Amino acid sequence: MSLMSSGWILIIPAMLIALWAQFKLRSNYAHFSKVGTVRGYTGAQTAREILDRNGMPNVEIYEVEGTLSDHYDPSKRAVFLSREIFHGNSVASVSVAAHEVGHALQHKAAYGPLGLRMALVPVTGIATNMAMFLILGGIFLSGVLGPISNTLLWIGVGCYALLAFFQLVTLPVEYDASARAKEQLLRLGIVDPRESSGVSRMLGAAALTYVAAMISAVLELIRLILLARSREH
Repeated sequence: MSLMSSGWILIIPAMLIALWAQFKLRSNYAHFSKVGTVRGYTGAQTAREILDRNGMPNVEIYEVEGTLSDHYDPSKRAVFLSREIFHGNSVASVSVAAHEVGHALQHKAAYGPLGLRMALVPVTGIATNMAMFLILGGIFLSGVLGPISNTLLWIGVGCYALLAFFQLVTLPVEYDASARAKEQLLRLGIVDPRESSGVSRMLGAAALTYVAAMISAVLELIRLILLARSREH
């Protein structure tokens, strides 16, 4: 089997892993969004309580459109929660809200991996725009550019390697945010100890999507490397 052919085979497991992770997240979210908590906190109340109790009253909370579009914006120092999470008082709502606040806690604590990811964001934005342009140019313009096309191809592979590294850095950031979220939910009494297993399942399913993204990025990087090597022979 040629290097190029074996490279394309890597797309299949990458797609399957990504689909499986999304299925786990969606199914757990569908289930736990219907399971109310004993305390009855909404996602917005959960976020506010954790922020205030950790000395961050100036971090704002905003409602945004979309499903599972929740995020923390370090540049604005604000937590953005989707409508269902913002208003919902389910296990899913408090778990997701607490996870996003977990990133705010990381920011306050100057958590190293978060700082690295923040520094990589503008660089990866440029790399994303350049990667496929350079790779496709290296493939389809080989007749025009000659040996230079291989150089373009390898530069594109390098850009994609940066994207894979970004996904790798994201993993500890997300897992740490989830650990902080669960600790805060239990310590502050926002969830009952009997609900901790549901919180763990919800946060674990969300973390799987980042694992899948990292694996997919690494497999795609390997495929691109095999593609670049095959064109050197």
